[in-house]
Amino acid sequence: MSDQIKFIVDNLNKEPFRKNYNLITFDSLEPMQLLQILNDVLAEIDPKQVVDIREEMPEHTAKRMLSLLGILKYKPPGNATDMSTFRQGLVIGSKPVIYPVLHWLLQRTNELKKRAYLARFLIKLEVPSEFLQDETVADTNKQYEELMEAFKTLHKECEQLKTSGFSTAEIRRDISAMEDEKDQLIKRVERLKKRVETVQNHQRMLKIARQLRVEKEREEFLAQQKQEQKNQLFHAVQRLQRVQNQLKSMRHAAADAKPESLMKRLEEEIKFNSYMVTEKFPKELESKKKELHFLQKVVSEPAMGHSDLLELESNINEINTQINQLIEKKMMRNEPIEGKLSLYRQQASIISRKKEAKAEELQEAKEKLASLEREVSVKTNQTREFDGTEVLKGDEFKRYVSKLRSKSTVFKKKHQIIAEFKAEFGLLQRTEELLKQRHENVQHQLRTIEEKKGISGYSYTQEELERVSALKSEVDEMKGRTLDDMSEMVKKLNSLVSEKKSALAPVIKELRQLRQKCQEVRGLREECLQEESRYHYTNCMIKNLEVQLRRATDEMKAYVSSDQQEKRKAIREQYTKNITEQENLGKKLREKQKAVRESHGPNMKQAKMWRDFEQLMECKKQCFLKQQSQTSIGQVIQEGGEDRLIL
Repeated sequence: MSDQIKFIVDNLNKEPFRKNYNLITFDSLEPMQLLQILNDVLAEIDPKQVVDIREEMPEHTAKRMLSLLGILKYKPPGNATDMSTFRQGLVIGSKPVIYPVLHWLLQRTNELKKRAYLARFLIKLEVPSEFLQDETVADTNKQYEELMEAFKTLHKECEQLKTSGFSTAEIRRDISAMEDEKDQLIKRVERLKKRVETVQNHQRMLKIARQLRVEKEREEFLAQQKQEQKNQLFHAVQRLQRVQNQLKSMRHAAADAKPESLMKRLEEEIKFNSYMVTEKFPKELESKKKELHFLQKVVSEPAMGHSDLLELESNINEINTQINQLIEKKMMRNEPIEGKLSLYRQQASIISRKKEAKAEELQEAKEKLASLEREVSVKTNQTREFDGTEVLKGDEFKRYVSKLRSKSTVFKKKHQIIAEFKAEFGLLQRTEELLKQRHENVQHQLRTIEEKKGISGYSYTQEELERVSALKSEVDEMKGRTLDDMSEMVKKLNSLVSEKKSALAPVIKELRQLRQKCQEVRGLREECLQEESRYHYTNCMIKNLEVQLRRATDEMKAYVSSDQQEKRKAIREQYTKNITEQENLGKKLREKQKAVRESHGPNMKQAKMWRDFEQLMECKKQCFLKQQSQTSIGQVIQEGGEDRLIL
C-alpha cells in the first residue's frame, strides 16, 4: 500500500497536475479533496470531466465517474457485493477505493486518453426496435453506423501514418515546393502563349505539337510493350531450356536405369505425393483454417489495451496450472493399460513427427534443387551470351578455383610488399627533406657567423679537408682488405642475385602474360570506343538523312497535290514566287537606271548653271556689303547693266 501511495504522490507532483504533495499531506486529505483529485485525473484523461464536485450532487458525481471508469474498462476487485461497496466508497471518497483507482489511472494515462477519445465516437447508441420501424430513424441509424465504420478505418490509417515515419514538416515543404513549381510553370506557359500568339499559324503549330506529343507518348508505350514482350520471350526461352534440360535428364535417367529401378522410383514418388495429399496438406489446411478463424475472431473483437493483455495472460496461466494439475492427477492414478497405450501413442506421435519432418525436409530439398537448377540455367545462359564459352564443371572448375586462389594469395602478398615499400619510401623521402632543410639552415647560420668573424669560407675548407681525409681513410681501408674477403663478398652477391632471379622468374613470366592481356584489353577497349563513336556518327547521319528524306517527300506531296493551298506551301512554289518578285524588282531598277542615264547630261548642266548662279549672287552680296561698309568716296551710277564710279 505504501508503494502505491508513493507512486500516486510522485505522479501527482509531476506535469500536468503539479500538486506538491508528500506522503503525509496526501494521506491526511479529506474525502471531498480525494474525490476532487480523482476528478482532476479523470479530467486529464477526458476533458469533459472538468467539474467542481462541490457544485455537483454526490449521486451525479458517482454516476459520471462510474460510467467513465466503465468506458475505460476498469474492473474493481471482488464480486457483486464488492461492487456495491465500491460504489458506496466512491460516493463517500473512501481511501481503500480511491487509491487503487488513482494508481490504475496514473499507470496508463496515455493509453486511457486514447481510449476515452475513441469512446466518444465508437460507443454505439442503442435505439429501441420500435423506433427503428420508422424509415427516417432507420436511415439515420444506418448512416450513423456507416460513419462509425468510416471513423474506424480513418483512425487505423492515421495510426499507421503516425508509425510509418512520415514527417508533416517534410510534407508541407514538399507541398510548398510543388506550389512554387506550379506557379513558375503557369508563368512560363503564359509567357510562351504570348510569344506564340505573335507567330503566324500558331494554332496549327500547337495542334501539330500536340500530335507530336501524343505520338511520342505512343512511341514510349510501344517501346514499353516491346520490352515487356522481350522479357516474356526471355522467360519463355528460359522455360523452354528448363523443360529441355528436364527432358534431357529424364532421357538420361531412362537410358541408364532399368525398369525395376524406374518402377521403384515411381512408387516412392507416388507414396510421397499420396502422403503429402492425404495427410500433410489436409493437416496444414486445417491448421491454416484454424489460424484464419482465430485471426478473424481477434479482428472482430474491440481493441485491447495493456490491462486486457495482462488479464488474458493471467487467465492463460491459470488454465495452464489447471492442465498441469489434471496431468498430475492422471499420472497419480498410474493405470497399467493406459500407461501402455500412452507409450504406444507416444511412439506413434514421435514416428509421425519424424515422418512429417522428413517430408518437409524432402519438400524443401526439392524446392531448393529446382531453384538451384533454375539459377544454374540462367547463369549458363548469361555466360554463353557474354563470351560464348561453356561453363566449367566438376574437376575443371575446382582446378580453376584453386589456381585463382593461389594467384590471389601471391598477388595479395606482392601488393602488401609494394605498399610497405611505398610507405617506407615516403617516410625516408620526408626524412631526407627535413634533414636537407635543417642542413641548409645550419649552413646559412654558419656562413653569417663566419662573415661576422671575418673568416668566410672556413667551414667549406674544413668540410673539404674532412671529406679528403675520409676518402683517404676509406682508400686505406679498401687497400687493407684482403682479396679473399672481396671474392667471398662477390660469391655471396652472385648467389643472392641468382636466388632473387629464380624467385622472380615465375612472377615476371606471369606479369608479362598479364601485360599482354592488359594490352589486348586496351586495344579491344579502344576498338570498342571507335566503333561506338562510328555508330553514333552513322546514327546521326541516318537521322539527318531521314529528316532530309522526310522534307523531300513532304515537298513532293505538296508539289504533286491538287490542293492549291497545299501547293502554295511547297518550297518550290515559294522559291519560284521569290524569283518572280526579284525579277520584277530588277526590271523596275533597270528602267529607273535607264531614266537616270537619259536625264544625267541635262541635269548636270542645270546643276552647273545653278552653281554659277550661286557664285554670282554671292559676289553681288559681297559687293553690296563692301559698298555699305566703305565711306562715300564717289558716286556709283548704274546704266544699262553697268556700274560707273564718279569721283
